[in-house]
Amino acid sequence: MTSATDATTAPPRFPTIDAGARIGHVHLKVADLQRALDFYCGVLGFTLTTTYPGAAFISAGGYHHHLGLNTWESKGGSPPPPGTTGLFHTAILYPTRKALADALSRLIAAKIPLDGASDHGVSEALYLRDPDENGVELYWDRPEAQWPKKPDGSLHMFTRPLDLHDLLKEQER
Repeated sequence: MTSATDATTAPPRFPTIDAGARIGHVHLKVADLQRALDFYCGVLGFTLTTTYPGAAFISAGGYHHHLGLNTWESKGGSPPPPGTTGLFHTAILYPTRKALADALSRLIAAKIPLDGASDHGVSEALYLRDPDENGVELYWDRPEAQWPKKPDGSLHMFTRPLDLHDLLKEQER
């Protein structure tokens, strides 16, 4: 019998996942619950929906929770060192470019630095770190009809610098 990690045995192939599947929520281990709430609710604008001993659940628009923040295994802890596995970033999808511009304004007002800002053709994204050094991507998707395509019809994604001044002008429109 071979193990699931045996490199000589290909994993079984299954049909693709149902197109209606979504990632509903993410739970983050944090060192300080109030500090995490100050960032996610105070700066980004999520709403606290409920608490549980050592945890808080927050959302946008009344959903039960998009993010769970907990200290169950991490209270007072430090971020994992570079070179280890773990979550690269949590991506938060904004409905419009104007909403992403609002997020950028909030970050600027709170003096939260960006790690990067990119135009990927299909989307525009801001990259940063939360107070626990978890990677966070704030982005909006362009309408599918505007997605760049290669001659064969497949997506042509890329990474180009995002013009932050132009993004901020979106709030004036």
